[in-house]
Amino acid sequence: MRQLTPLDRLLVTASTGASAVFGTGSDGRPRPTSHDAEAVPLSAHERREAGALMRVNHVGEVCAQALYAAQALTARDPTLREHHERAARDEMQHLAWTRSRVAELGGRLSLLNPLWYAGSFGIGLMAGRLGDRASLGFVIETEKQVEQHLASHLQRLPPGDTASRAIVDQMRQDEARHAREAEEAGGVRPPLPVRWLMRAAAKAMTTTAHYL
Repeated sequence: MRQLTPLDRLLVTASTGASAVFGTGSDGRPRPTSHDAEAVPLSAHERREAGALMRVNHVGEVCAQALYAAQALTARDPTLREHHERAARDEMQHLAWTRSRVAELGGRLSLLNPLWYAGSFGIGLMAGRLGDRASLGFVIETEKQVEQHLASHLQRLPPGDTASRAIVDQMRQDEARHAREAEEAGGVRPPLPVRWLMRAAAKAMTTTAHYL
């Protein structure tokens, strides 16, 4: 197979970004489903709340695409680049799952998705420029925070929304695996002040995306 040139990688990155922001994502892996049918129909309020939470989760996947794309672009080690690209494929599936569920709930995607992608891509570039171990450490912290965030959504989603809960639970498991793989690859978690800053930025994003 022909080795990709730097220009090739830039074009692939641009295409991935457009797909993340404007496309449907990849549905190569079947969407998780629950064995329990929704016995009780969701109320209008529950549908709005579930739709808002799934919109936030979709934004998280848009950001994940940007972070992994930027870090793959700056990775010095081909093995690390493949690690980022493999994780990004999982996130692209998450993108498809959350997008379809938002539509089913009668919700809409965030109006700020291009902004979320651009900002996250810039953060990913900075993390990648710090070196491969630091880049992996950024993945570890990001995925651990996302795992906690998804666990909180499992508590907040309406009990009867088994479709959304199945998606979120599978995403949570995938994010935990990404963090574990980054640790096994030699990643070093960032210092505590950086973790606090990342947590504050994530909180601002999720709060805004809940409404916009």
